[in-house]
Amino acid sequence: MTYPEVRPRRLRRTAALRRLVAETTVSPRELVLPMFVKEGLTEPRPVSTLPGVVQHSRESLRKAAATAVEAGVGGLMLFGVPATRDEVGSGGIDPDGILNVAIRDVVGEVGDATVVMGDLCLDEFTSHGHCGVLAPDGSVDNDATLVRYAEMAVAQAAAGVHTVGLSGMMDGQVGVVRKALDAAGYLDTVILAYAVKYASAFFGPFREAVESALVGDRRTYQQDPPNIREALREAELDVAEGADMVMVKPALPYLDVVSAVAQAVDVPVAAYQVSGEYAMVEAAAANGWLDRERVMLETLTSIRRAGAQIILTYWAVEAARLLREAS
Repeated sequence: MTYPEVRPRRLRRTAALRRLVAETTVSPRELVLPMFVKEGLTEPRPVSTLPGVVQHSRESLRKAAATAVEAGVGGLMLFGVPATRDEVGSGGIDPDGILNVAIRDVVGEVGDATVVMGDLCLDEFTSHGHCGVLAPDGSVDNDATLVRYAEMAVAQAAAGVHTVGLSGMMDGQVGVVRKALDAAGYLDTVILAYAVKYASAFFGPFREAVESALVGDRRTYQQDPPNIREALREAELDVAEGADMVMVKPALPYLDVVSAVAQAVDVPVAAYQVSGEYAMVEAAAANGWLDRERVMLETLTSIRRAGAQIILTYWAVEAARLLREAS
């Protein structure tokens, strides 16, 4: 049958009809808010490249976490910005380091009302800005880094974190961290593995947020943007090593990868709508070139439609409120 007997527009005629037949929906519980906490701050400090995003003080972090829970977000991903750094990222392992203190603060504030996640990587804590320990020749030493990751995971679990976000892209990282957590008695601590993390130019604004000291790039350990078979291999390896969830990062430039990973693995798949994706929309909206709220929700829907069950986004709280109002 063809026109005029078949008229697909009938199902688009009203908002109620469109809601009724919507094939993809985004729920507040599927959104995770990345949050930055800086050691020594007494009040929030705006991040100039991420309008609306701040480096939190410990007090403002607790309040913002409670606000996010009230909005219905599914999780909080915490990043620490220390006052001092060293070659091996000791601040990430120190029980009194800013990230571990922040984990205790937030878990104490919100309990189990949302999922508290900790970024498990050394880049925020190293004086050179790389995600691992450096070898004498300046390259990242994979196996020496794994030792630090194991210690960092146990420190975060001891602080009460619900989920460790293992983001360094070292070979074998999931298996080593799982063994360390289990040996320390933290059998229930969840591993969210950044299984597919590309060496992307879209990470730029994030580096201001964490005050990155990186010179150069991370192409020797983050994935090469042209490759998708490699991404599937990485995801499958992480699941085999014990990852409870896997991540694709960035999101929008890699929706095909999100879809392929979601079809390949049998664990929940997350995607991180990274700082550059957020900043582009905010900049265009500030110039009046885009309808900010519509584009915000459209991008989130596209990530969900591609197959991501969980979305990390700096819009998590605002989007959650908009979604609840629309429901």
